[in-house]
Amino acid sequence: MMTHKEYLALVEAMVEHDRHYYDETKPVISDYEYDQKMQALIAYEKAHPEKIHPNSPSLRVAEAPTEGFVQKAHLVPMMSLANTYSKEEVDAFLKRVYKLLGHESVDFCCELKMDGTAVSLTYAEGKLFHALTRGNGKMGDDVTANIKTIRSVPLTLTAKNSPEAIEVRGEVYLSLSVFRALNAAREEEGLETFANPRNAAAGSLKLLDPRIVQSRKLHLVCYGIAEEEAVVTTQMEVHRQLKAWGLPTADVEHIALCHNLDEIMAFAEKIHAKREELPFEIDGIVIKVNDLKAHKLLGSTGKVPRFAIAYKFAPEQAETRVLGITVQVGRSGVLTPVAELEPVFLSGSTIARATLHNADEVARKDIRVGDWVTIEKGGDVIPKVVCVDVKKRGHESSPWHMPHHCPSCGSEVVASSKEVAVRCMNPHCAAQRVRRILHFASKSAMDIEHMGEKVVEALVSKGFVTRLSDIYLLDAEALSLLDGFKEKAIRNLLESIEASRKCPLQRLIMGLGISYVGAETADLLAHEAKGLSQLLQMKEADFLVLEGIGEKTAHALFSYFQDPLAREEIALLLAHGVNPIAPEKKIEGHSFEGKTFVLTGALTQYTREEACLLIKKRGGFVNSSVSKNTDYVLVGSEPGSKYNTAKKLGVTILTESKFSAWL
Repeated sequence: MMTHKEYLALVEAMVEHDRHYYDETKPVISDYEYDQKMQALIAYEKAHPEKIHPNSPSLRVAEAPTEGFVQKAHLVPMMSLANTYSKEEVDAFLKRVYKLLGHESVDFCCELKMDGTAVSLTYAEGKLFHALTRGNGKMGDDVTANIKTIRSVPLTLTAKNSPEAIEVRGEVYLSLSVFRALNAAREEEGLETFANPRNAAAGSLKLLDPRIVQSRKLHLVCYGIAEEEAVVTTQMEVHRQLKAWGLPTADVEHIALCHNLDEIMAFAEKIHAKREELPFEIDGIVIKVNDLKAHKLLGSTGKVPRFAIAYKFAPEQAETRVLGITVQVGRSGVLTPVAELEPVFLSGSTIARATLHNADEVARKDIRVGDWVTIEKGGDVIPKVVCVDVKKRGHESSPWHMPHHCPSCGSEVVASSKEVAVRCMNPHCAAQRVRRILHFASKSAMDIEHMGEKVVEALVSKGFVTRLSDIYLLDAEALSLLDGFKEKAIRNLLESIEASRKCPLQRLIMGLGISYVGAETADLLAHEAKGLSQLLQMKEADFLVLEGIGEKTAHALFSYFQDPLAREEIALLLAHGVNPIAPEKKIEGHSFEGKTFVLTGALTQYTREEACLLIKKRGGFVNSSVSKNTDYVLVGSEPGSKYNTAKKLGVTILTESKFSAWL
């Protein structure tokens, strides 16, 4: 048992961790570490109730009001859940429930524990009145404008039997694909990356500009009603009622009615086995007494209810050694440290590298070459270093420091007080040039096949390509001088380059590598501007009025298109035969309008890109994964797992012939 002095130090440390977690949405320790420390703190307080510090985080739901948001009261206080990581503690929870209710014939509703940020939505007379964050449990930030950017959130409940006023509980989250894209963009721009999807979602909800929030593509899943017994009698019915009102809910296969400990643990094991396949982050399951009347009888202790508990999965981790720390140079000059690891098997794959994000991250965790470290695969597919085992550290080790000169070109690097990134400012840096060209040739931009990293590195080192427009000056004679480039390889690359000359305008905009401009922004600009000449004439205010473009993006766009070097590059691309095609005007009133599509399998009548453009032209949306919100799955030959998921969820399957007829 800890001493009182150690307890006070722990209280101080936990208050600081709460500040990082709730107020800054930048945790410095994992959820597992936090929960272990909190359990130790609570254990001491139970043994010494007379010594509980008034600032102990165990006494409150710790989230400070956010500046710029109005505070409003929840109709019913929002409580947090007690956590456990063991079967024994789940068993103890069940026994407490049995004892308090006086019998053991109790059913439990088990659900996914979404790794997002809790919100409440109040509907008055069926219309969305306001949406609040959890806040301190009694009062939360009014984030209604931001919640309205989530497409699945109904502004009006669909069922006619909705109560006069109802408060719905839910979790806002980011899909893994969106999270990865968001972090990749932030890292490229030298901005601090989010630790996990949950913190990205929480940080997004606290933004003051709904247009930026909209670009984050948040999702919501609803799981509760504040005054449930006024509407339904069981937690299982809560899910059905929420769906009947038109609110986004969990998939049926992610909810189970369990009657005992064995069934609960079997459900937990089933979900844990499927965890890797989910398109979003979860960190366990939630176990709730199914009978809502029993919720009132069981009540709560302080800030946690007695009728529910969260059974959390321990993070998947492995121990390995840091063989070296290398530095990558991105297309905008940002230097990113990477841990080169002794290969280790983790979560279905062999891991040999882990991103260290920036110099501050390396210093904070004190990661050194030769250290034994614990790595973890969480929400991001790129593994991260969780902690260092300093007991195994050799005496000869020394702290790592970011180099003062670019590892590629040798130029002196620059650190800005406005960002955590360190940059190489040399515009002629070979590493930056390689990354810019790779981005331009990538599938999401100009889609130049056979132009991978080794080819680009060879072209740059030979001096054949020094700028983007040089790609269109390449010929068979130059390519024949590259090592290993024979007749077929030369022909394939030249054909790909030729095909890319006639490209959709949005792909060219994407390929230019403008700060903060991703695929969606490029698509928006292409539809609004219709041509490059108009983009070159637009003022910053013209960009800012476009829905979905914030101040930073507007400024970056204006600065780029007014830069003489950028304008010269665009002129050369056009002069060398690049002929961007403006998107066709959208067809109004088509049956595809507002519908979400997913494509799977090999299409014969269209390329995948053509099919996506046809859908978007008719007002539809295209997603990469199937969910209950998917309207149609377009299936080609040899479809993948998306086809099976669609059949399971009852999503309408479209053959190519049916799709063509509907066009």
